Amino acid sequence: MDELQRKTEKILEELGCSTAAVISIVLVNSPEIASLNLKYRGKEGPTNVLSFSQLEGETAGLQTKVLGDVVICTDVAVEDALALGYSNAEMIVYLLIHGILHLVGYDHGFIRDESAMSARLEEIFQMFFTVPIKK
Repeated sequence: MDELQRKTEKILEELGCSTAAVISIVLVNSPEIASLNLKYRGKEGPTNVLSFSQLEGETAGLQTKVLGDVVICTDVAVEDALALGYSNAEMIVYLLIHGILHLVGYDHGFIRDESAMSARLEEIFQMFFTVPIKK
């Protein structure tokens, strides 16, 4: 977990976040993330990562150093890693970066936004691994 914390700090630094920025990272299994996915997104089944920003909604701005939560499903991450040819560690970091990008405002709802988010994700991923981003 120390390595994941160090990588998280490096990601936040690269994104220009304050050194006082706080996020929580939660690793869960498929049933747990499926429950969260249904409750908060109205979608059935597991997903690989969910982000819960504290910078938007009713509590926005109350604790500006708290960015939010990144929930990563290790079961789905292992499946994704196998399908894409990543190691499990590479996949977890990929999903972590993806989740953090959402916390700081990146979105992929529109093509232009998806392009910017994908480019930033790849740039940060390359800080840790030399393998190219696989889609």
